Amino acid sequence: MLCDRLGFGSSDPEAPVPLSEVSLPAPRLRPPETLAPICSTSAYERALHCYGRSYVDVVRAFRGRFDHPPDVVARPRDEDEVQATLEWALSAGAAVIPFGGGTSVVGGVEASGCEDYGGVVTIDLKALDRVLDVDRVSLSARIQAGATGPRLEEQLGEHGLTLRHFPQSFQFSTLGGWIATRAGGHFATLYTHIDDLVESVRALTPVGAWESRRLPGSGAGVSPDRMLIGSEGTLGVITEAWVRVRPHPVHRASAPVRFGEFAAGVEAVRALSQSGLYPANCRLIDAHEAELTGAGDGSHALVVLGFESADHDVERWMTTALEICGDNGGTWERRGSGDSEAVGSWREAFLRAPYLRDVFMAIGVLSETFETAITWERFPAFHEHVISGVSGVLREVCGGGSVTCRFTHVYPDGPAPYYTILAPARRGAEVEQWAELKRAASDAVIAGGGTITHHHAVGRAHRPWYDRQRPEPFAAALRGAKAAVDPRGLLNPGVLIDP
Repeated sequence: MLCDRLGFGSSDPEAPVPLSEVSLPAPRLRPPETLAPICSTSAYERALHCYGRSYVDVVRAFRGRFDHPPDVVARPRDEDEVQATLEWALSAGAAVIPFGGGTSVVGGVEASGCEDYGGVVTIDLKALDRVLDVDRVSLSARIQAGATGPRLEEQLGEHGLTLRHFPQSFQFSTLGGWIATRAGGHFATLYTHIDDLVESVRALTPVGAWESRRLPGSGAGVSPDRMLIGSEGTLGVITEAWVRVRPHPVHRASAPVRFGEFAAGVEAVRALSQSGLYPANCRLIDAHEAELTGAGDGSHALVVLGFESADHDVERWMTTALEICGDNGGTWERRGSGDSEAVGSWREAFLRAPYLRDVFMAIGVLSETFETAITWERFPAFHEHVISGVSGVLREVCGGGSVTCRFTHVYPDGPAPYYTILAPARRGAEVEQWAELKRAASDAVIAGGGTITHHHAVGRAHRPWYDRQRPEPFAAALRGAKAAVDPRGLLNPGVLIDP
């Protein structure tokens, strides 16, 4: 059925190479006896922590290719054990890779390029998963960095509170990972990134603990917590953070709005983003993606619109938002507090998408996504440039396929377009196909004036284009900060900064 909907793919799924048939390089390190209870050099742990969850990661793991596994995987149970592991790894001259849920899609947790180090130690933080303090007066909570989305929501729920940050990787990703990668979450407007929810951060560095002061805001120079947000494990190992929480929403309204043309949907969403209404959901989906996800029949673009509040009815806001959509050619049939059939279909497809990569790999479908942000006045030309450029390379490399677009987040000054590529894969050549498409997409984004990433982070996959995007004086300042806190360049080498 999936192949029928796509128009390509094999009905004869390929089986993955079992781990029992995989030969990993021998570990170069042996942990000291004091750390032995929390460390492992087993093939399973090393393979599990070798990659993130991008399409190319799935391909390599599926084929039994684990060229650069970590030598040791440590699972500390508290901050003291994190400190002890860090000190041992640094004394051994080993590269240190912090690891949360391992959901990176940009090569943020792999050890490629670390061959000249004394080894690689991956520090898996998921055992640090507790909500330590809740401040109901200030609506804040102190949470350990290894807490996954479900784990921290379960604990906050005992207090009637929620962080209300739901990235697509919510089930497996962690608070520390969200902070380290500047993750985007549930809200399509206003509170779009984890940045907006962080009150202070604590991290361990080779030269001491880095902890920002708990404040609602500050104008005291360069922000210490903002410098850690997005640092991707290069400046320290994040162990906990104070974050802004809120009561669970009890008032909701949602509606799917159809547009005959994608451009009309763009104008409606721009008007919504500049209206001051701040909808929780305001996602524009092009006609082809709506069709692929079962949210439409391919004849119209779709805006998934939603409002929510913990303390007031939101119908007035929804009514105004629908009037704005109507002024721009939008139509709708029904609305309510729950998902409509179209919204429910899209939502299920959205949540299921990361877990289909294994299936896509097995049936010969190349699946890749890239996301960016651009200002409104440049979006039409930018979008045309990206779609035409990637589609041309798609035909050359794969012989066909599709590129679809949706807006994941919108701002008063511009959208965050998210593009999905689905194409026929050539078995055995998927990595090469992916590399050509990744290069074409990234070149198009940077040439068009967009950012190389809106919420997927830089990692190793985006590094060449990140270097082109950032100002050189800033790059020099970042290298200086790295040299100050990690003078030997052992923390996640090759991400953001060369050692």
